[in-house]
Amino acid sequence: MRRSSAARRARKRSWPRCGCSPVGEPGERGGPVNAVAWGLVSAVAFAAGGTAAAPVVPRRHRPAVTGGCVVAAGLLGAVAGVVAMTGTAWSVALPGLLPLTGLEFDVDPLSGVFLAVGGAVAVAAGIFAVGATRHGLDRPGVQAALPAFIGSLLLVPAAGSIGTLLWCWELMALTSLVLVVAEHRERPAVASAGLWYAVMTHVGFVAIMVGMLVAAGPAEDGSFVAVRAGAADLSPAAASLAFLVCLAGFGSKAGMVPLHPWLPRAHPEAPSHVSALMSAAMVNLGVYGVVRVGIDLLGGGPSWWWVTVLVLGAVSAVYGILQAAVGSDLKRLLGYSTTENMGLVLVAVGACGMFAAGGDRALAGLALTAALLHLMTHAAFKTVLFLSAGSVLHATGSRDLDALGGLRSRMPVTTAAFGVGALSASALPPGAAFVSEWLLLQALIHGLPAPGVVPAVVLPLGVAAIALTAGLAVATFVKAFGIGFLGRPRSGAAAAATESGPAMLAGIGLAALACVALAVGPTVVLPTLADIAGGLVHAAPAVTGTVAIELVGVTGVLSPLLLVAASAVGTASVVGGVRLLARRRDRRRARLWDCGAGPLSARMEYTATSFAEPLQRVFDGVLASEQDVDVSHHRESRYLVAAVSYRRALPDRVERRLYTPLLHAMTTWGRVGRGLATGSVHRYLGYGFVTLCGLLALLVVTR
Repeated sequence: MRRSSAARRARKRSWPRCGCSPVGEPGERGGPVNAVAWGLVSAVAFAAGGTAAAPVVPRRHRPAVTGGCVVAAGLLGAVAGVVAMTGTAWSVALPGLLPLTGLEFDVDPLSGVFLAVGGAVAVAAGIFAVGATRHGLDRPGVQAALPAFIGSLLLVPAAGSIGTLLWCWELMALTSLVLVVAEHRERPAVASAGLWYAVMTHVGFVAIMVGMLVAAGPAEDGSFVAVRAGAADLSPAAASLAFLVCLAGFGSKAGMVPLHPWLPRAHPEAPSHVSALMSAAMVNLGVYGVVRVGIDLLGGGPSWWWVTVLVLGAVSAVYGILQAAVGSDLKRLLGYSTTENMGLVLVAVGACGMFAAGGDRALAGLALTAALLHLMTHAAFKTVLFLSAGSVLHATGSRDLDALGGLRSRMPVTTAAFGVGALSASALPPGAAFVSEWLLLQALIHGLPAPGVVPAVVLPLGVAAIALTAGLAVATFVKAFGIGFLGRPRSGAAAAATESGPAMLAGIGLAALACVALAVGPTVVLPTLADIAGGLVHAAPAVTGTVAIELVGVTGVLSPLLLVAASAVGTASVVGGVRLLARRRDRRRARLWDCGAGPLSARMEYTATSFAEPLQRVFDGVLASEQDVDVSHHRESRYLVAAVSYRRALPDRVERRLYTPLLHAMTTWGRVGRGLATGSVHRYLGYGFVTLCGLLALLVVTR
């Protein structure tokens, strides 16, 4: 469609909201503009080429071809995103490419953040995918879906209109669904996880569509420029409805409680490189939607919008890490960890909107900077954790922590990489997530003097939630790393494990290097992220500096390099002391500590279940675990116990209390509905007549 002159003027006025200049109008030529355009277009071309090549390439070469296309698409998309983050904008309208809506793309610095993150994750996952071809993953349909998923993953944040966003979002949902159910022939649980994912993602899609259409009511067309210009004409009720419905739709993709049940189901059953893409890149787009709609298109809105986001984020963070802390399935644990980290990001986004609504733009920019940085760090460490879990699954055939152990000597590279990811996820210095969570805490703590009852209650709760999740995250990943990789093997598969192939290790190593880079040098990206956040909330950049992190307008200086050096010295001292003591003890001929019983066996070690038992007792009121103990006796005497079996289940309480009754009601309604289909044409005509009369009565009443 041809845009009016008023819409063109609105476009030029809208760019400063994201901290960039109105360069890159369609038809213009220039170096920076071409870098974004050529990078994104080339990435989509490689993704389309990989999808087209998968059915025709011979089976033995298929993973290498599609994996290479994924790596190329991810690399080019990341380059385009990095260039866009520096302030270069690019837009293009293709009205005749699709009916009704056409296609329109606008890449601004906010889009660039998600392009860069998604492309970087795709590079590591694509390299890993070349070596991960077991259980039918080399089938043409699965291999074709992977590059298509990457292409849609890059196009969603580049969308510049409602129609384009919905088209790309649905393509992302369908291709990711194909990848989730890739192994449905081997494991029945995959089909159930795919059904949950399909239903939840399409319910979220409907919510996004309804919310975006409400937001676009006063706009001339469906472009984001027109929606942004018409937001002032929306009534408060319509704007609130649009935001809340979009929050539900985008929040379901981000794994926000209570819309999260698909995430801990789909992530364990999907192939590990797909789990990494979904957890480290796809869920970020849920946060992108909340920021794009709430802060950018609708202009911020009232404070209660963002209080809602903050509270939901805090609940998601605490609930997610509690479920992860007591879980023994490695990939399910990582799935719940995603819910936790996306909850922390939503806490930061909610704090940003609340501060902006209260007029404190500096703290709003700081909170949004923390959100964007945590998105990056979470993408890095969750990629390495899921790929490492995939390497373990490939070597042992198990993801049960109780059946692992002893992998340190058999899989040293995977163990080291998982250790890097676990340290980053624990938010301890010098981990990658430490700086982002520290920035978020700074924003919340300095916002405590804000006037009003609601901030005085909500902000301390946010601080408490972050502190609680940080402590539980340490316990969770100490359990995952210590039980899963150290000690003695607790199964034959773990004892016979061997290191994965070079392609898989290369993908894992690349993600681990990204974790180390973000841990050592977060200030390389922080000023750019601060510029982007400041442009969105109309504030000066809240973070400056290249060696130390200095908060403008608040007190406090943090030097990550100093923390890294201090941590390295402390670690070296501890390791040296332990080795010195070990050498002295080796000189003794008798092992006094085992009391003559001999060396410890695998049966004497902690398991993941026993490690988490104290936490389960403390939080049993929230977790509501189910335990069953069966005692079998000998026939000769009931006083002689033959065997004792212990089973513990930790069902998702939200799923059990909310979704189980809902599914039961829908099943009942379906049975009732089948009773209405009697096969009588006269009865069907009667149904139509009654419905028509009801609609006419409704029109008369509402006129």
